[in-house]
Amino acid sequence: MKQFNYFSKEISMSHSHNIEDILLTVAQRYIGTNPSRPPEYRVTRKNAIKKDQHHRYLFPVLEMYPEIQPGQKVYAWAKLWAEEDHTFPFLLTCLGPVRLYHNGVKRFGSTHEEESSDIRLSLDLVKGWNHFVLEIEKGLHGCGAVFGTGNRKNYPYHFFSPSLDRDGEEGWIYTLPMEETLDVIPSLSCREFSTSCNWFPKRTRLSENDGQLANIYGLKKGYSAYAWTKIECCSLEPLILKGKTYGPLKLFVNGKKLFQYEEQGEMDISVTVPIGLHDVVIESECGNHNWGFTLKLISDHAEFQLPHDVKGTSSPWLYLGPFSKDETIKISDYMSMDTVAINKDRESLFWCSDNGDNVRAFLENPLFGKWNYPLGVTLYGLLEVAKEFSKPEVIDYVLNHIEFATSRYEYSKWDQKQYGAAGVNNQLSDIDSLDDCGSFGAVMLLANKQRPLKGAGKIAETIADYIMNQQSRLEDGALYRQIGVSRKMDNTMWCDDMYMSVPFLLRYAELTKDGSYVDEAARQLLLYKNYLYIEENQLMSHVYHVKEKKPTLTTWGRGNGWVLFSLTELLKVLPEHHEHYQEILAFYRQFAEGCLKVQGSHGLWHQVLTDPESYEESSCTSMFIYAFANGVRFGWIDDKEPYIQAILSGWKGLTERTIDKQGNVYGVCQGSSYSFSNFYYKHELPWKLNDTHGIGIVLLAGTETMRMLKSQVKLVGNVNIG
Repeated sequence: MKQFNYFSKEISMSHSHNIEDILLTVAQRYIGTNPSRPPEYRVTRKNAIKKDQHHRYLFPVLEMYPEIQPGQKVYAWAKLWAEEDHTFPFLLTCLGPVRLYHNGVKRFGSTHEEESSDIRLSLDLVKGWNHFVLEIEKGLHGCGAVFGTGNRKNYPYHFFSPSLDRDGEEGWIYTLPMEETLDVIPSLSCREFSTSCNWFPKRTRLSENDGQLANIYGLKKGYSAYAWTKIECCSLEPLILKGKTYGPLKLFVNGKKLFQYEEQGEMDISVTVPIGLHDVVIESECGNHNWGFTLKLISDHAEFQLPHDVKGTSSPWLYLGPFSKDETIKISDYMSMDTVAINKDRESLFWCSDNGDNVRAFLENPLFGKWNYPLGVTLYGLLEVAKEFSKPEVIDYVLNHIEFATSRYEYSKWDQKQYGAAGVNNQLSDIDSLDDCGSFGAVMLLANKQRPLKGAGKIAETIADYIMNQQSRLEDGALYRQIGVSRKMDNTMWCDDMYMSVPFLLRYAELTKDGSYVDEAARQLLLYKNYLYIEENQLMSHVYHVKEKKPTLTTWGRGNGWVLFSLTELLKVLPEHHEHYQEILAFYRQFAEGCLKVQGSHGLWHQVLTDPESYEESSCTSMFIYAFANGVRFGWIDDKEPYIQAILSGWKGLTERTIDKQGNVYGVCQGSSYSFSNFYYKHELPWKLNDTHGIGIVLLAGTETMRMLKSQVKLVGNVNIG
């Protein structure tokens, strides 16, 4: 096999750069590429078309139109944004005759045999907006469809309304049942409804005589609700507010109550505020026949604006309620837009628009704020670098990323319940595997020691319960995947799952002062050794197939790295008097020796450890460096010299062949499936530039190399480490 030639002289980093320079360059490139950004807030109107738990949209046409006749059709239309041209897998289930159009071109039409089965469609998305139309016909045996992402864990796509009057709103629009075919299939050229039919759901229009709170909540005597906007003021002149209240009302500016009305009537308010942006909150109580208010700002130097950028609404106000008027509500608790309110009637409440449509948070950042297992290691690496080199701004970045997810955990569970799948925390809100919780949960607990993170405690309890009581286990207690991400992955045990469980258990033991979690971590590593360790070459098979009762015998680099990485984390905290200490230490030493034997000629380890013709892979190289450096530093290795040389050779190989001057990381294997053949890992599982499976591990490898050298300075002397 031809070796990948991806490290030219132009991208090779100079040997004169020290470890700190390299690590900070990698860290700063990552942070600069993935800046801290809030979620996107979008309106989702009441709609019969909702997502299922797999982030695909359900089109329950028979429920929507029970009277639909055979041969009649319903059309559904939405658009999807793509950052670049690429091919993406979608999944379509036809519950009757279905045709799919993409950018005006028919891409699929079902046959009778394809009804009720999942159809995987690879579609070429174009950069910018992509329009999708489903033609759903009433057939002999059913009517409806399920359509959406074919990769829910990594790409939980949401679609947008194509209507200009609801621009930015999440969801689909649809027609009534019709005999005729749609005269124009919406495509890239569409700027608005270019078809002759009506589209639903219609937007609710307020009567001029209606108070907006009556429209949103109905008459709720004895209840109140809150309205929130901001005033942007660019002058010190007084502001004039004129309007009408339909019931008792209080007006607050920046948390201070300025005006109160005991009954309905006209409002004429003058207020002076400093130049800048100011919160305006109205607490409105339901009157005898109506409630709500109108309010206009009479000023040439100030205007109302949405308190957060919410797409899909033209009103500058957001609303939260209803609450019983005898409840004590601290409205500032909900102005961070990450918390669901619970009223006295045990109703869960979140902000909505003036039409009563819920405002929802959507994670549309490529990486910042996302919760997944590779990012758990990425953030771990960033955190250790930041602590080692006293970079508080990097620590803040890591904590803010993690708290983006933890603070919205309860909200995401509510959102999932309301809409079938959450717009943020798609994995955290729907844990069904170790991948969903353990790795990121482990770095969450580390970060929580830097400062308490909102929601972290509850999430830690949830993850611990999942690992200990819900994840599938064999009769001997070994964790395994009874149900995998795909059917091929059912009934398998993966090396990867040691890192998806062990570090979290160790850190949860520290948090709770409960040593049973350390016991469980040690037990799992020894159980996995029984199933996956290959004695003759002292390496691990990537996967054990439970149903076939045999290991794959494939020595995938990163799979082995996950186990040695996890052994390293365990030995850092396992007491020497622990019943399994000697056995764990022996496992580490045997395994480390096996990994040492297969180090490549350039200091890097290969994608398939036993095949030097497979490509040099950065993430497993970094894990082995990390594990060896800890072993040298903590004295787990008796003959240190070969391991010190392996560490220095490995770090030199990384800096010369996998990291460029801009901090880009090359040669990281992408996320994998598994195979009984090395061919899959060698030829079908390529590396990706700056893949998050490797960035954090590279940072950890460099940090531990530096720590090891400091601890061995008298032994090693003056060494050029690149």
